[in-house]
Amino acid sequence: MADEAIETTGAEAAEAAEAVELAQLAATTALEARDYLDAVTEVASGQLGSTALSVLLLALSQLQVTGARLGAVADVVPARRFEPDAGPDPDVDPVRAGLANVLEGVDDYADVADPLTDAHLVRGALSDDLASVAADLVHGVRHFERGEVTEALWWWQFSYLSSWGVRSSAALRVLQSLLGHLRLDVDAETASDAEFDALHP
Repeated sequence: MADEAIETTGAEAAEAAEAVELAQLAATTALEARDYLDAVTEVASGQLGSTALSVLLLALSQLQVTGARLGAVADVVPARRFEPDAGPDPDVDPVRAGLANVLEGVDDYADVADPLTDAHLVRGALSDDLASVAADLVHGVRHFERGEVTEALWWWQFSYLSSWGVRSSAALRVLQSLLGHLRLDVDAETASDAEFDALHP
């Protein structure tokens, strides 16, 4: 009987520790999701000018860390067998439209449907990717704000593996490519002048 009591106490302690860890993960994910939502909303407003790409690069890079945490942990099992209704999510179409306006001329890109099962090229759009990620994140945030921590984590993890992880990775690669072209694609004369200036201060 004593051994059974010890085993029961140990199992309860392990469950309590896991619950604390999941609560911490949920709080961290909610914070970083809000940071991303704030960043894309600010960029979509058109007020950031030449810093817009850098802000998006930082926001997406941080989000990759967030997603990696969700993907690395064991599958989160919600307490209920159905997802509670958190009410209608905010409309992200205005953000999508604002991003498309800010990114006009560099919004579209060539994407791969699935690098493992379907390597055909398809059209991608940064504005679509960024808004889609925002929609997935805000849905989880609404659960979290209602105190539905397990449901929020379940949704963030599921949607990371099925949707926003892929879309945020694709958008991040495009942004890296854009910044690389902007900073490295210079004509030979400009490059020569810069090299001369560097060698003859």
